[in-house]
Order: sequence, then C-alpha cells, then structure tokens
Amino acid sequence: MPDNEVGKMEEAALKRKERLRAMKRKRDEKKAGNDGDDSGKEKLPEPKLKFRNYQTENDSLKEAQMEPIEPADIKEHIADQLESQNAAPTIEVDLFKLAPRKPDWDLKRDLQKRLDKLERRTSQAIADIVREKLIESAKSNISNVAAIPDVPSGTGYESD
Repeated sequence: MPDNEVGKMEEAALKRKERLRAMKRKRDEKKAGNDGDDSGKEKLPEPKLKFRNYQTENDSLKEAQMEPIEPADIKEHIADQLESQNAAPTIEVDLFKLAPRKPDWDLKRDLQKRLDKLERRTSQAIADIVREKLIESAKSNISNVAAIPDVPSGTGYESD
C-alpha cells in the first residue's frame, strides 16, 4: 500500500476516535446533570391516603378516612326520563330500507361499468345487423321491381 493511503486511513481513525470521545463526554455530562440536580423538574406532592370504604381502627390513619357519601336522590331524574320517553313521538321506519342487501350486490356494483359498455356494443351490433337486412331487402325489392313489366295487363282487377 502506498504511504498516502495509510496516512488517510490513520487520519480517518483519529477523527473517528475524537468523535467517540466527544459523544462519551456528552453522555457523561447528561448523566451527571440528571443525577445531581433536579432543578429542571417540578417536585410533585406526595400522594395522600384516602380511605373511602375502609373503616380503620388506627388513630393515625383515621385522618385519611373519608366521610360516607349519601347517594343522590334520582327519583326526580327517573320521572323526567319517563315523561320525556312518553312524550317522544314514535318514528316510523321504512322496512324496505332496513331489509338486508342481496348477497351479490357488490359483484353487480363492480361489474356495472363493464355491463354498460357491453350493452352499448350489443345495441350497436343489433342496429348494424338490422341495417344490413334492410339494405338486402331493399336490393331484393329493387330486383323484384325490375322483373315486373311496366305495362299493366287487364283492367287492374284480378279475377278468380
């Protein structure tokens, strides 16, 4: 190997080592900052005990015991609900709208574009066939008319 390439590799290795040292220093500074000083964070108050259902016999814990709560009177609320239910108008529902869809509705939806295209082509093909038959019948009529003589024979009435 030429000395030039070795020199470049050594320089790259030294740069890499320096970057690693800088990263370690930053990491160590962050750890030292978090461990020693909590000035950036607020201290939350410690949770207090609250005994809602537990009846304690310990005098020091009786302070944390809550007074029993009386349930609210819901009779008025229930009466209001019943009155509003009775007063509400009945909504008529169209049963055809609630009927389930046919099992192949999604297939029809997906194929509808193709079916429309085929229907147009079919109607065009039928129209072309009818035109060809009319043209053929007109040509045969012209040949039949050419075969009929121009001079009428008789009085024009055919006798039996």
